[in-house]
Amino acid sequence: MQRKSEIRRKTNETEIVLSLDLNSPGGTIDTGLGFFDHMLNSFRVHSGFYLDVKAKGDLEVDCHHTVEDVGITLGCAIKEALLDKTGIERFASIYLPLDETLTLCALDISSRPHLTFNSPLASGMVGDFDVQMTREFFCAVAMNAGLTLHINVLYGDNYHHIVESIFKAFARALKAAVKITGTEVPSSKGWL
Repeated sequence: MQRKSEIRRKTNETEIVLSLDLNSPGGTIDTGLGFFDHMLNSFRVHSGFYLDVKAKGDLEVDCHHTVEDVGITLGCAIKEALLDKTGIERFASIYLPLDETLTLCALDISSRPHLTFNSPLASGMVGDFDVQMTREFFCAVAMNAGLTLHINVLYGDNYHHIVESIFKAFARALKAAVKITGTEVPSSKGWL
């Protein structure tokens, strides 16, 4: 079963082409933001998905529009690639350590978008990336993919480690949740 999608998004602020394949690895990332590219590449590697992102945004303003719009586009791609969700595991959670940081990510591919996000990230930059955009990115993904998503950083001090642990935890949880483990839609309603 092919589970892939390609989403194109063009606004006055950004232009994005994103390809996703849940069944195979690979792809390249180019958003114009070095740290964000690093995080998306971590997501790509740890999910085992093919993810190819080419994004141009109004980086002369700041990184907000680019990061949020890539999140919207990735969320739409996840939703489209999952088709009718037949056979998926649906629920998954993981504790992910990264040096001094420990992050819990739990999700449900429910078609009921929700984000709970608890972390010590305040204001600050990691390279060219505003750490406040981490929450905005995952909100955009959850709302557009139809995920119930809980991200809780239990502890951590280094912002690079915190953000990276969130992206890796999300990748691992999503990888587990989209795994085909049955033959029916995993819902008593018969629909997700």
